[in-house]
Amino acid sequence: MEVKKILNPVDGSDHSVHSTRYAIELARLFKAQVILLHCHAKFPIVMAEPYFQQAINDISKESETLVEPFQEMLDTSGVDYDIRILEGVPGDKIPEVAKIEKVDLIVMGSRGVTDLTGLILGSVAHQVLHRTDCPVFISK
Repeated sequence: MEVKKILNPVDGSDHSVHSTRYAIELARLFKAQVILLHCHAKFPIVMAEPYFQQAINDISKESETLVEPFQEMLDTSGVDYDIRILEGVPGDKIPEVAKIEKVDLIVMGSRGVTDLTGLILGSVAHQVLHRTDCPVFISK
């Protein structure tokens, strides 16, 4: 099995921190690149200026702040990585990015910050398992 690209979706949860540690170790083992992915909420479409731009700025800043600790982990590790911050539903975006980026492995947490939503709609991990063609490593 050859692993050159590892997709690591994060949402700021403890499970994401653990999955990033696993992604780093696997990247070292396989000499692979990690693609750190965060999916944020959709931008509002019914706001007028200047509120619309302020909402975009706020969401973008929150996403960058959420990703910072993961970026620091990757910087410290010395593994090759890239970051993607996208708008949209994680259960849809993660398989889409995996296909576009031609990743060999997805490493993600079993639960995120929205456990209640997961109980109602199904967890993101479950959605990814059923929507992607590549192997998925799920950590606790």
